[in-house]
Amino acid sequence: MIFDNYPKIRTELSADFQKIYAGHYKKNREGDTAASSLSQRMEAWMHKKVAADLNNNGQKSTLEIGAGTLNQLKYENTQPYDIVEPFIQLFEQSPFKERIRNIYNDISEIEKGNLYDRITSIATFEHITDLPKVVAMSCLLLNSNGTLRVSIPNEGTILWKLGYTLTTGIEFKLKYGLDYNTLMKHEHVNTADEIEKVLAYFYKKTTCSFLGIHKQLAFYRFYECSEPDTVLAKEYLESLLSHLTETVN
Repeated sequence: MIFDNYPKIRTELSADFQKIYAGHYKKNREGDTAASSLSQRMEAWMHKKVAADLNNNGQKSTLEIGAGTLNQLKYENTQPYDIVEPFIQLFEQSPFKERIRNIYNDISEIEKGNLYDRITSIATFEHITDLPKVVAMSCLLLNSNGTLRVSIPNEGTILWKLGYTLTTGIEFKLKYGLDYNTLMKHEHVNTADEIEKVLAYFYKKTTCSFLGIHKQLAFYRFYECSEPDTVLAKEYLESLLSHLTETVN
């Protein structure tokens, strides 16, 4: 079966990492440290690319996958706006929460027939262990002329690793005495190239732009995907269900 290396298995974190994990993750997302604040200024490129389709185009129904602290809503104000985000602590105190219509713990909770003009995701697809399943489901949740808009760190490339090693990595080591690479291996289960492969499989039209001088020498990538192949998506999801049934039996 295609994508037979999914779902990915996360590396285990030691007790020392687990003690600081939740607090560090939230502070990092909110830009509460010097390094994460710098990263957030650079990450503005990802947010702006995702929001670029809203210029002078009025309101578009939106689903954001991995909404985190709801910081994308600093860059756009379109309605209705639904999110998929299991980490409730990230957004429960957000001033943007009142702008959210529906909150889902998992994309599979969304009822069939609930279609969106756009599905977005910022710095999330690198974290998702069952990424092909999520992307296949996104195909079935888009309007016929809808788009999937995805920004990601350029995981798996030299420049990306060098960037976080010399900023957040140093800060993390000084504060906790722990290796930041260990946390990144736990968090980022998909490389940018792997994500591109999944997107190109389920969407007939996929374009890529990047912050850098080349796709392999950049800090971030942005993908705009349209013309979802709903037949392939349904076949893939049915194959997953069949495989699960066989495994149980």
